[in-house]
Amino acid sequence: MKKIVAGFLFIFSCLFGSTLHLAISSNPSRINPILATDSASGEISSWIFNALVKYDKEGKVVPELAESYHFLNKTTLIFKLRKGVKWSDGKPFSAKDVVFTYRLITSPKVFTPYADDFKDVKSVKALDDLTIEVIYKYPYFKAVEIWMMGLLPYHLWKNEKSPMTSKLNFHPIGTGAYMLKGFEVSKDIKLYANKNYFLHKPFIDKIVYSFMPDPSTQFLMLKSHKLDVGSITPLQYERQIDKSFKKYYNIFEMPSHGYTYMGFNLKDKKFSDIRVREALSLAIDRKELADILFFGHAKPCRGPFMPGTFAYNESVKIPKVDLNRARKLLKEAGYDKNHPLKFTLTTNSNNSTRVYAAQILQYQFAKIGVKMKIRTLEWQAFLNTVIAPRHFEAILLGWGLGLMPDAYSIWHGSSDKPGGFNFVHYHNSEVDKLITEAERSVDKKVLSKLYKRIFKLIVQDKPYLFLYIPNSITVVNKKIKNVTPSIIGVMHNEIEWIKP
Repeated sequence: MKKIVAGFLFIFSCLFGSTLHLAISSNPSRINPILATDSASGEISSWIFNALVKYDKEGKVVPELAESYHFLNKTTLIFKLRKGVKWSDGKPFSAKDVVFTYRLITSPKVFTPYADDFKDVKSVKALDDLTIEVIYKYPYFKAVEIWMMGLLPYHLWKNEKSPMTSKLNFHPIGTGAYMLKGFEVSKDIKLYANKNYFLHKPFIDKIVYSFMPDPSTQFLMLKSHKLDVGSITPLQYERQIDKSFKKYYNIFEMPSHGYTYMGFNLKDKKFSDIRVREALSLAIDRKELADILFFGHAKPCRGPFMPGTFAYNESVKIPKVDLNRARKLLKEAGYDKNHPLKFTLTTNSNNSTRVYAAQILQYQFAKIGVKMKIRTLEWQAFLNTVIAPRHFEAILLGWGLGLMPDAYSIWHGSSDKPGGFNFVHYHNSEVDKLITEAERSVDKKVLSKLYKRIFKLIVQDKPYLFLYIPNSITVVNKKIKNVTPSIIGVMHNEIEWIKP
């Protein structure tokens, strides 16, 4: 009977089409996988572009645009590409597109932190239209994973002289399950099913992202059943939803792949003094912070790599609150009642949880005589006027992390550059050396030992104060069929979703 119902729903969706309603809180900066450094750009790009490989629902690396891959030796990787794949404008996908994307991402015309992933690549060569040879300078622990980067069409991008400002960043052509026909800033984003998608046309014809910078508006839209998928906060989950909400939505909760942190501009005289960073760390009650913000749906964060990965260091403990020690350190650094430490913490206004976190930190710091101001900016303004030019004293932000930890792009000293993710100017020669050593190791035991040492050193240096790891709580319209949770989220198989 269930198979008959599922078959009917499939036929219904094919004949009459359906629309998946989602929300987005900020404008994509560039809909281009090699330039998508913010969450909005990354999310929209993920529908439009494919990579050679991807993670499956179990977190295992599997082919995507590649049909298969294998190593000839420790430094030579061969990809065999799928036959018959087409770009959404009808042109054929080939090895030429892979080589071009690699050359563009490593080109001086492009400023992107993702270029760091390819720094140990010696050459990328098309052996024929459907075969790619990648040769690395050394054995590389992420030799396969770096090819999760979305690929660009050579035939459209080959003549672009200024890729960073190209119109193609807002009129993307990909091989993905959905297509974007147009984009306007602060307007709804509409994606249409790609009927020539190489797996099969998605059963849901259209995806509409409603632009909602205010999280409370998103929640009201969920409550009124105007959105099919969305995230809710622990406060909303515990206090603000009722039986009718739970009747309409399935609720999926699991630890998020990310953490929130307070980062310092280490070129600022105040924060170049580790005693100041240590004092602030000792003033933070991380458990109180997590409990107030998340009602038990989060836990304090120990350091830069996620629990459950080979890089996580269990021996590093959560700092205990010690206000007396914090005051003593501040005094040693030259701050007291008559000359208090003053600074501004900047965060993005469209993330209400971060704004509340900043207010709690302000209260906790006041206990040791620190006067912290809070500055909030809309996301795009925050990126353009604070992060990109490094114009801040301290910031409150979060990192979403992949299943394969990689310290280089955030923590290596060479990533302190325009477009790099090391925007707090962190430099530690031992950490740099360990990161380089780790990248050339393919032995997981050795890799784990190196990364746990990196973890410990970064926590000791305190370029960030690691705060909390929230759970992600996702709700999905119960009418949608074929929704299954996984380690990479519920939308890993969206092309199989059927919405009556």
